[in-house]
Amino acid sequence: MSDDPNTLDLVAVDDYLRANLQGYAGPLEAKKFTVGQSNPTYELRTPGKSYVLRRKPPGVLLKSAHAVDREFRVQTALAHSKVPVPRMYVLCEDDSIIGSAFYVMERLVGRNFLEPTMKGETSETRSAVLDEMNRVLAELHMVDIDAVGLSDYGPTGNYFERQIARWTKQYRASETETVADMDALIDALENSIPADDGQRTLVHGDYRIDNLMFERDGTRCIGVLDWELSTIGHPYADLAAVIMQWQMPPGKEGRGLAGVDRSSLGLPSDQQFIASYCQRRGLPGIDNFGFYLAFNFFRMAGILQGVYKRALDGNASDPARARAFGAYVPMFAKHGLAALG
Repeated sequence: MSDDPNTLDLVAVDDYLRANLQGYAGPLEAKKFTVGQSNPTYELRTPGKSYVLRRKPPGVLLKSAHAVDREFRVQTALAHSKVPVPRMYVLCEDDSIIGSAFYVMERLVGRNFLEPTMKGETSETRSAVLDEMNRVLAELHMVDIDAVGLSDYGPTGNYFERQIARWTKQYRASETETVADMDALIDALENSIPADDGQRTLVHGDYRIDNLMFERDGTRCIGVLDWELSTIGHPYADLAAVIMQWQMPPGKEGRGLAGVDRSSLGLPSDQQFIASYCQRRGLPGIDNFGFYLAFNFFRMAGILQGVYKRALDGNASDPARARAFGAYVPMFAKHGLAALG
């Protein structure tokens, strides 16, 4: 975390929480988390309790992006489900308070793994953590969206058709130069969308190990975080997002497993992870997995392009890192084409 006093009006936040959050008492201090490129996130500290605040970034934003109200809604809906989420406290949609909408939630106390290699952990811990990651993903896709009040959280119809259209539009809106592989990937995806198989579930949209919080001294997941891209859609998008991440290089930037001897570290193969997920959901298997993988490479390229454009416009949460992301767009597009075969 790093101090960022210029983007969060502590006096305004303190006044708002005194009036709207039962049990809140200042004085208030805040530190900005350095992880995350989309919605700036802060730890709020008071003498008696700590909270987390997530806000929309300042500046001109793409339509439908940075929807903190949706994050608040979905996590509130999941409060009593088998999907662990932080407790939601208050949502402020009045931009005049701090310049953009924000919400305040529980500060979870646990541990977070930035990479699936989990350096320093035992093989048994790594295996258990990724099995727990698999279990929670299956539970997420088995949530009864009608029972928790989320049946209208996303449109009906073919999820991949609308997602490809959405992210193509977002990519074009933030495009800074022509990337031939990205143009080719968009065309290929549009022409190879699988027939709708009727699966309509809650999807996280950015399911990966660094968006999960685990108990401090164990392997149980205590919170799934960062729900900005969540919607009602097709569950294979989330599953393929995990596998896509693992195809990246290991290390701080790639956060993947490419070239890693997984068995020696207690990590499952892609096929083992997919098989465990299918077993938990009672599925016989997944056909045409390459399409779902390619879709995730495409969407991630679109996300990174948006982050890069915000950096050029001066609106990124971490400008230096965001500018570097622009170089990854062609790489993700190339991987997407390769996944399609």
